[in-house]
Amino acid sequence: MLDRAKIQQAVSAGSGVLRLEPSWVPRSFMIPGRRLKLHPDDLYAFGGHRGGINERWFSSTTKASNGPATTPDEGLSYVHPAAGAKFLLKDAVEIAGDLLLSADVMEREGGWNLLCKFFDNMGPIPHHMHQSDEFASKVGFKGKPEAYYFPPQYNQLFNNFPHTYMGLEPGTTKDDIRRCLERWNRGDNGIIFHARAYRLEPGSGWQIDPGILHAPGSLVTYEPQVNSDVFAMFQSEVEGRIVPWDLLVKDVLPEYHHDLDYIISMLDWEANINPEFGKTNKRHPVPVRAVEEMEEAGYRELWITYGGGYYSAKELTVLPGRTVTIKDAAAYGLILTQGYGTFGGTQVCTPSMIRFGELTEDELFVTASAAQEGVRIENPSKTDPLVILKHFGPGNPDAESLRKDR
Repeated sequence: MLDRAKIQQAVSAGSGVLRLEPSWVPRSFMIPGRRLKLHPDDLYAFGGHRGGINERWFSSTTKASNGPATTPDEGLSYVHPAAGAKFLLKDAVEIAGDLLLSADVMEREGGWNLLCKFFDNMGPIPHHMHQSDEFASKVGFKGKPEAYYFPPQYNQLFNNFPHTYMGLEPGTTKDDIRRCLERWNRGDNGIIFHARAYRLEPGSGWQIDPGILHAPGSLVTYEPQVNSDVFAMFQSEVEGRIVPWDLLVKDVLPEYHHDLDYIISMLDWEANINPEFGKTNKRHPVPVRAVEEMEEAGYRELWITYGGGYYSAKELTVLPGRTVTIKDAAAYGLILTQGYGTFGGTQVCTPSMIRFGELTEDELFVTASAAQEGVRIENPSKTDPLVILKHFGPGNPDAESLRKDR
């Protein structure tokens, strides 16, 4: 039974900075890229039948949707308070959301409507899409836009296929895709013949809206997204591995499981065949303010995910030997990618190896009030920058000036 009073007390106590336990997620048809710093003996900690762990979820109040074998807390983040037993971030939002996110956000959003993860695969995954609200709501879920950023610290190795197929070649027709679906049981259904691949660039990113086909490549990807695990796989074979039809219709009403017109209608057709897809969807980092001004103050901060109202993200670098106080307009989760120091009085460091089920010092959650008051960050290293990725939920006021969707 939840101890509501203790959760309320833990959230309200201290500096407004909460330590989170790593949350690992396996995928049954993928091969882990082995760059998430998880110990090699733990890559199949859920059991070989569940597949290898190739995702780490951050600040998650969303349970993974991995079929009947999904564990009760799979994908969910635990808070480790300074004293007392750990508890789910999901429960903390339900019990003390006004303290965590602010009363305004709780009234507007009803919770922490964000899922963020590291994705790490050895090679490409199947060409797939995430449903829009229109189609996801029919099966009880939210639609899912998502963003990508490729942190350089995690991408010293590019693995087998550092490209991502995104969208469809201009001129592709719905009949072309229908024929691919009709060939599902022949092995490779040929959908990639109609797709366009883009070379992935560390230090840059992409925006992928609902209904857009994409087949993420083999760079470690930081992915802020709406907190929904809906998808539909449109490719029947990848790297010799067969993708079952069930993964095409996982989030489709049963009466439409073999209705090809309906399945194709889930695609945002114009967005897929956009002849300027790269120009429209690629995201280059944008400095929060003048770089010279920030460096003089001891840091650099870049917008790495921006353009829409569902989420936003920054990369913060605190220079060696510097101490800074950084303010933000909204609550956020964070993950360290390099360095060590203190964050709001909490010790932080980037691990070199993580054992499954053990606590680390690289993931935190910052309450709205702490973010707005400013968090003091110290980097005691004389040589190593302290690098932090910060993920924000919907409606971050600081990101409004970068909106492209209005």
